[in-house]
Amino acid sequence: MKSANDIPEELAEEAKNKLDSFIAAAENAKVEIRHYPEIFAVMKKVFAFSDFVARSCIRNPQIPADLIISGDIKRRYAKGEYDNKLKIFLSEAKENNNISSTLRRFRIREKVRIAWRDLAGWADLLETMADLSNFADACLEEALSILYKSLCSEYGNPTGADGSQEYLVVFGMGKLGASELNFSSDIDLIFAYTEAGRTKGKSKSISNEEFFVLLCRRLVNVIGTTTPDGLVFRVDMRLRPFGESGPLVMSFDNMEDYYQRQGREWERYAWIKARVLAGNKEAGRRLLDRLKPFVFRRYLDFGVYESLRDMKHKISLEVRHKGMDGDVKVGAGGIREIEFFGQIFQLIRGGVVPVLQERSILNVLKILANRKYIPQDVCNDLTEAYEFLRNTEHRLQEFSDQQTHKIPSDLVGKARLAASMGFDKWEFFALELKRHIGSVHYHFNKLLATEDFETKGEKIDSELKNVWLDLIENDHSNKVLFNAGFDGPDEALRLLEHLRNDPGTRLLSNEGRKWLDKLIPLVLKEVGKSEQPYLVLNRIIDLIKVIERRTCYIALLLENPDALVHLVRLSNASPWIVSLLALHPVLLDELLDARTLYIPPEKSDIVNEIRKKLHHIPAQDLEYQIEELCIFKQINILRVAAADVTNALPLMKVSDHLTDIAETIINEVLELSWNHLIKKYGKPTCLFDGKISERGFVVIAYGKLGGIELGYGGDLDLVFLHAGTNGQTKGGIRPIDNAQFFARLGQRIIHILTAHTSAGSMYETDMRLRPSGSSGPLVCHIEAFKEYQVEKAWTWEHQALVKARAVSGDINLARYFEQIRKDVLTLSRSKTKLQQEVREMRERMRKELLSPEPGFFDLKQDQGGMVDIEFIVQYLVLLKSSEYNELAGWTDIVRLLETLIETKIVDDSTARFLKEAYLEYRASAHRLSLQEKPAKVPDSEFIDLRENVKKIWKTIIENDN
Repeated sequence: MKSANDIPEELAEEAKNKLDSFIAAAENAKVEIRHYPEIFAVMKKVFAFSDFVARSCIRNPQIPADLIISGDIKRRYAKGEYDNKLKIFLSEAKENNNISSTLRRFRIREKVRIAWRDLAGWADLLETMADLSNFADACLEEALSILYKSLCSEYGNPTGADGSQEYLVVFGMGKLGASELNFSSDIDLIFAYTEAGRTKGKSKSISNEEFFVLLCRRLVNVIGTTTPDGLVFRVDMRLRPFGESGPLVMSFDNMEDYYQRQGREWERYAWIKARVLAGNKEAGRRLLDRLKPFVFRRYLDFGVYESLRDMKHKISLEVRHKGMDGDVKVGAGGIREIEFFGQIFQLIRGGVVPVLQERSILNVLKILANRKYIPQDVCNDLTEAYEFLRNTEHRLQEFSDQQTHKIPSDLVGKARLAASMGFDKWEFFALELKRHIGSVHYHFNKLLATEDFETKGEKIDSELKNVWLDLIENDHSNKVLFNAGFDGPDEALRLLEHLRNDPGTRLLSNEGRKWLDKLIPLVLKEVGKSEQPYLVLNRIIDLIKVIERRTCYIALLLENPDALVHLVRLSNASPWIVSLLALHPVLLDELLDARTLYIPPEKSDIVNEIRKKLHHIPAQDLEYQIEELCIFKQINILRVAAADVTNALPLMKVSDHLTDIAETIINEVLELSWNHLIKKYGKPTCLFDGKISERGFVVIAYGKLGGIELGYGGDLDLVFLHAGTNGQTKGGIRPIDNAQFFARLGQRIIHILTAHTSAGSMYETDMRLRPSGSSGPLVCHIEAFKEYQVEKAWTWEHQALVKARAVSGDINLARYFEQIRKDVLTLSRSKTKLQQEVREMRERMRKELLSPEPGFFDLKQDQGGMVDIEFIVQYLVLLKSSEYNELAGWTDIVRLLETLIETKIVDDSTARFLKEAYLEYRASAHRLSLQEKPAKVPDSEFIDLRENVKKIWKTIIENDN
């Protein structure tokens, strides 16, 4: 590498001549630079590398003198400094209307400073890009401010429907939007205004549209017209709606309508980097929020693959056909390929992973590596290449302030570029350039690779294509399917015919049909390897009928052959999983990563996961929050089910994970509900055990959730308790009675849990176990709950209390509930009365819930089944807890049975038998649930278990001794 002041021989004489010319010009202008030796020492090098800087300084020596005396040339500008400086520069222009020439003089000064600092090595790439972008922002903001006031004086103030004054919004796109502007860049702009209306305040009134069209024309003219003083920036408006044929400026509503109805993929691509630069910035940010669903879709957008692949192909063709070798921006391995690489991930995943809604390509690459979407070494390669290529681009443009990206072919140009980049020789620079563009182009080529699956070990059999397209005779089709693994090819052919003739398939677009025609042969090939090809094909075709018109999901399966493998595997194991995927196709994305699909995360991980997701959603967007919670639940249940059906988890662990998911969701729903209500009504005052409680609310789970035995379906049995005092809430906009606050809190929790969204709903809830059942208050005061349980509750309610536990809310109130539960369970009870009431309740339940079916045994409700075991355990807990308090410590049947062994209430063999029978019944019911079958088996099964359970029931519940 060269030292800071080394200049190649090829540039030495020219640099000396430039320096001599400047010294002469400075002396004539009575400007003395030699008093600043540090500046003077690098001047020759800067002049050697930049004709633009040398020419500007020679023409006006006052520019470097001003930069030196002010200290601007040696320091980094603070945020907002360009605005402040430009305000001073334009203060005279406001009086003489000489905005255009003032802006151009300011441009020369600031671009000399930026180029000097870059070429002298005093500023890094990030500072240089930021300075260029901030300079452009300031020019637009200040020029717009002056022009707007001038136009208002002619036509009055533009106003909206409510009479408020309207302002222009200027969006910067591309590199300006990302604050990555290059030295001689165009600026891509889009203009908008908030709403239609008319100007007011002058006799000559015009529409808002006319006003803002005039304003935009004047702004573009001031910024972009070439005058004897040069220009400020070339302005490119081609990214606006309808392109060059479209209106210069549009209202927010018209713009949003355009993108919703006609927006194309390349426009989504363009809006990724959009930023509000000038005008009404708050309104501009609101429009960006409104356009976000267009740019970043709220699902993993694999349907965009085909259009992105077309964009990539066009880029490659353009490079080949237009001879762009040696172009560091649009040539092979250039800057454009790096940006395209990052933005593909943003378009596909940005709506689901909000952190990817980032403008800076360097930040995007870091995020992609941190999230494991790309390997760290790919991130490093592209980051280093981007910095190298952008620095090269700046050195090329800083030479003569021309918009060039082409590597020079002449010897002097090569020597200048290499030296400005810090290389001793051109050959060393060329090798480094070759390394970087080779690395970029390699990664670019791997992106959206167009190889079909033959190259990935998943060869598509052309005969399977012909079977699907019905291009061959049935006899031959049967043979092809039989060879592919289908024992009953006739049945498979019927399924394919039904899919071909399905109304949804017939209505597919040409593009959608093309994707389906590519997918089905892959499905047939993979399904043929499964244990039950016909059943699996039937299940997957049912899923395809649901998703085929949402082509992003077909694209997902096409682009990710591993996802199809997992889909077939899970379809073979469980129709319930396929039904879940059909209800919530967004879950198909989970099939992409086996590392997470078959290994459900621990509770701490899922808590962190949902909090990260909710953190990125605006607090006021409840609909989006509910939708995110629904997706979160379904994703995690799919992971549990996938691990379950592949035998990666035992039954008890499955229930543990499903319980963790429900508890996490309840906790987040309580948090959302609480925060919403206290903002509106203020905080309630809560008191129990003589102490003030911060929250004073607790969610109690009964039944399967309370007993940590949750399955894949069913309601959540919940009870809400509070410790509110008499009086009203404090600190809110509209205070209400404390009891009313908690009633609304309970209502809101139920609303969120049960709300139906585009992503489904979370859980159905059952609140009938609260005191006095459906006729009682939705949220009960904890002291009233205690009184009810001790004095009024039925025996069956105490049975239910055996499985009750606090799952969310105030920790102290939860402990108080546990004490109440223990006190109630340990009450002394009459054995005879208890036996009678338990028997009566069991018979009543059997009559209400059992639907006898000849030849079948109902695992839950028939005599000798699961519920009998639960009743035996609950009876013993209620009978013996006064003597053995430890029985009140557990809510799940298995650990209660283990405690009955430890306390010797039941002999070891009896209790172990009940435990094993209970787990066998549960496992069988669980498997049937995953097969979407009722919990019934042929009555030839479990004969010994049933008879023994009935004997134990008779001994314990019906024995009066």
